[in-house]
Amino acid sequence: MAAYKAPDFNERAAAARAAKQRAIELLRDKPVADPAAIAARQAAREAKEAAEAERRAAKRAAAEQAKADKKAAALAAAEAAKPAPKKEVVVPSAAELKAARDARYAARKARQR
Repeated sequence: MAAYKAPDFNERAAAARAAKQRAIELLRDKPVADPAAIAARQAAREAKEAAEAERRAAKRAAAEQAKADKKAAALAAAEAAKPAPKKEVVVPSAAELKAARDARYAARKARQR
């Protein structure tokens, strides 16, 4: 088997020229873009972007609605948790207290007989 021989400068330059020439030929052979196809791709891209923007707007609106619903629920819960106004306490007079005490006493005596 022969030993590896590194290419010298002239060989590397020739290989680079050949590669450059092949690349130029490939670009020269490339067909011209069809304006109708370009317009169709542009329209498809714009439709996709519009659909994506609509989806983002719907998602944002849903998030805002959920936030508003949550806030309304929190306000309703706070309103429900608020204590009811206290009823006015009626303080009986001394005569009413004595009459109630006498009625209890009379009931107790009636049970004992």
